[in-house]
Amino acid sequence: MDNQNNRENKNNPKNNRQGWGIILITTLLTMFIVLGLYSMIQGGNLEEISYDKFLKMVDDGEVEKVTIDSTRIYITLNEEARKEHFKELTNGNEGAAQLLSQFEQRNSQEPEPDYYTGVVRDDTLSQRLFDAGVEYGQHIPDTTSSFLFEIFLTLVLPILMIVVLFNFFIKRMSKGGGMMGIGKSNAKIYVEKQTGVTFQDVAGEDEAKESLQEIVDFLHNPGKYTGIGAKLPKGALLVGPPGTGKTLLAKAVAGEAKVPFFSLSGSAFVEMYVGVGASRVRDLFKEAQQMAPCIVFIDEIDAIGKSRDNAMGSNDEREQTLNQLLAEMDGFDTNKGLLLLAATNRPEILDPALLRPGRFDRRIIVDKPDLKGRVDILKVHAKDVKMDETVDLEAIALATSGAVGSDLANMINEAAINAVKHGRNVVSQKDLFEAVEVVLVGKEKKDRIMSEEERRIVSYHEVGHALVSALQKDAEPVQKITIVPRTMGALGYVMQTPEEEKFLNTKKELEAMLTGMLAGRAAEEVVFETVTTGASNDIEKATKIARAMITQYGMSEKFGLIGLESVQSKYLDGRPVLNCGEATAAEIDAEVMKMLKSAYEEAKRLLIENREALDKISEFLIEKETITGKEFMKIFHEVKGIEEPQEGQEKKESRIAMRQVEKEEEIQ
Repeated sequence: MDNQNNRENKNNPKNNRQGWGIILITTLLTMFIVLGLYSMIQGGNLEEISYDKFLKMVDDGEVEKVTIDSTRIYITLNEEARKEHFKELTNGNEGAAQLLSQFEQRNSQEPEPDYYTGVVRDDTLSQRLFDAGVEYGQHIPDTTSSFLFEIFLTLVLPILMIVVLFNFFIKRMSKGGGMMGIGKSNAKIYVEKQTGVTFQDVAGEDEAKESLQEIVDFLHNPGKYTGIGAKLPKGALLVGPPGTGKTLLAKAVAGEAKVPFFSLSGSAFVEMYVGVGASRVRDLFKEAQQMAPCIVFIDEIDAIGKSRDNAMGSNDEREQTLNQLLAEMDGFDTNKGLLLLAATNRPEILDPALLRPGRFDRRIIVDKPDLKGRVDILKVHAKDVKMDETVDLEAIALATSGAVGSDLANMINEAAINAVKHGRNVVSQKDLFEAVEVVLVGKEKKDRIMSEEERRIVSYHEVGHALVSALQKDAEPVQKITIVPRTMGALGYVMQTPEEEKFLNTKKELEAMLTGMLAGRAAEEVVFETVTTGASNDIEKATKIARAMITQYGMSEKFGLIGLESVQSKYLDGRPVLNCGEATAAEIDAEVMKMLKSAYEEAKRLLIENREALDKISEFLIEKETITGKEFMKIFHEVKGIEEPQEGQEKKESRIAMRQVEKEEEIQ
């Protein structure tokens, strides 16, 4: 294998060009160093002056001694001139006395030259120096030693430096390091005591843990599997949205198996030099096989594993890296206990050759946790946080449908920070709900002061949402209403908490969502006979739901069961893409507008019939700025004349009662 690589490197013109580039860079660097040393030796620390200034110093009697060399005239000042020179340099400086004392100590020894100037053809210089009483003489150089020194400095030393540096780079490249180590694998190795992560630290992903537990058991007890003829899977691909714990699961597998854990990102293989990524892949698997049994984890493998069927052109470096990875995954022996784990949230763009059995034998879905999973995750992150008896983690889990593990960990941490900020030693349920709001809609903007008219508009808008939701039996109950602005742009919002976890939505529930979303704009029109820009986000969400009902869920009478859209990037933004012609797309737009208009008219009807409750709840909200779901329902019951439900009675009973009142009003 190594001989083959060496032959490839010799025959590869790109590698040859890279080697000549190293030689050129080394030569230039050596020349700069030698020239710098030579100039330092020749110039020393002397200051150069002009020839006419030198003659003026001789005529003024400032020069004591002159030494004439082949190319320079070295000038030594007398004692008085040197003192004047130091005074000029230290003028206004408090350390002048110290410099003068140093000068006196120096002057007691053999004086050194102070300046130098170039040699000029001047036949009168000797007579002028003699008349001024200056001691002068000609320096006769040691031509033999000087010549040998210059040969060593200009010829021998550069060659030695080139040879040493060239050998250094060649050794680095022969070890797979490449120039400056760019071909060396950057994998981090975590031994068992450093990871400190086990399956007990991972919650909410029971199915993924079960699939990985079998791999851990195989690494611990390979005999009972090989005895029946089973083989260790070569690789497992962890697929799921960001923040669900794919990296944490990989570390937990290594922690449970008590084997070395190689961890690196897919982008670590990508370099500007062609062939470097492939070299790093070879180096990684070589190190891993030497330390087997072990686990190799490649995070964000889509950085190098994209499909090679690219009509827009190809990336030569990335394709070489992918090809080398495919070859290495085919080449290693699973009997040594080498396991490859990879994580991605874009499996649809990966190359089919990478996903086939024999490379990644298992695809493990690490999806968003359900209600039980969220409760378990909250318990894991809350085990080291002090909490009081009011904390109900199940209620927090209900309020955070769709949240992933990283979101829930952030909420627990924000709640602890909030408790400290308010001077408490324990976390309460109020802190947790505030943390949920901070993560979902941002912190309160207490410095934003709205006018009274804007406060009324926002209040009626939010109460419109809440009231229409309460009047519909298929909508979620209201937890909180506020008109305090938030940092993410919301001037107010309604928090709704589901009574139970749902995995399916009926057509009536989706229609209730549409009506509730458009109820804020409807309240503005009913009360103020105008509309504002505050409903932009509501309209966007309602349009998205209505379009999905028509194109994906088959809930349109006009189009029926045909699928008109497909979802791309399922684990990221879930962006839908139309699969129909322009004429059909225009009909879809018309159907969406019809559905939204029907929901808007329904919201206006409910608000007009319950105008008294809308006004009273809005006035109470303007005064308090934030009200709870209980306060909201209490005012609604008073207006409707409905008896307050007893403590502990299910919320559904009050909602059924409200619906009965509504039916009676329709009959009347």
